[in-house]
Amino acid sequence: MTSAWQIKKTVRVATRNILGQRLSEIVARPFRHELDSVAEYRSHLASRNGLEIGGPSTMLASDGLIPVYDVLASLDNCLYSGSTLWTGAVSEGNTFVYQTGKQPGRQIVCEGTNLLPIENSSYDCILACHCLEHIANPLRALAEWKRVLNEDGLLLLILPHKDGTFDWRRPTTTLAHIIQDYERGMGEDDLTHLQEVLQLHDLSRDEGAGTKEQFRKRCEENPIHRAMHHHVFDTMTALATVSYAGFRILRVDNLLPFHIIILGQRTAQKPDNRAFMKSGAGHRLRSPFPSDRRAVSG
Repeated sequence: MTSAWQIKKTVRVATRNILGQRLSEIVARPFRHELDSVAEYRSHLASRNGLEIGGPSTMLASDGLIPVYDVLASLDNCLYSGSTLWTGAVSEGNTFVYQTGKQPGRQIVCEGTNLLPIENSSYDCILACHCLEHIANPLRALAEWKRVLNEDGLLLLILPHKDGTFDWRRPTTTLAHIIQDYERGMGEDDLTHLQEVLQLHDLSRDEGAGTKEQFRKRCEENPIHRAMHHHVFDTMTALATVSYAGFRILRVDNLLPFHIIILGQRTAQKPDNRAFMKSGAGHRLRSPFPSDRRAVSG
């Protein structure tokens, strides 16, 4: 039986083939799910000097779901390699183009878990859109991002919610597991989750993965490609990870088809994020994802 997901995928591909990428995006725009708190995110990030890990992200662009590029004073970028699946080849220097009309930012090539070229307290904000799940040691990454943020600097973190992605069959990663990876000093060449990914990844929901054999080869070469999701997040695991890393949570939102959006702030004291962690938290009641609401009803 053909699933609803497969039908949507077929329609999306056919529309793109007929109209082209740009026109198909314009046609689809009125049917997008919108975030009613966009103005708050823009207000928090206005006039700040930022660093993006990964990117550039269409989600943060002027016609994206959280358009914040245009309000930033400046934005640099960090990629783990001089060539990635998403960007192609890049050159270091002032080559990072993220917003028409703004000066290009500095392109840095280094691990997101080890920002050696960047001094302490260099930035007002960190943006990370759908990249932390590709990092084997999330807490090490968050510690580095916190290091390069100045006092009261902000973190805008966007993660894929397992309910809406090809990870839906995989077990949700626990905070205990993420802490264990940090304490063991897990490196970015880790393939601990390889067999789980190969067994449970839903290829029908992953347009860019290719055939089963192509996907297997890409995963086996993950230290090069970094396409595999090491960890699987629901909203509570994401919040628990950010809180454990020492960020004060300012806001959390969920957006279909698969986005967890967290705004955090660097703080010198241990943050009190209990309001966001309790079972009856407002974001759980609003979440469109069943696994988030299950804890409330259960």
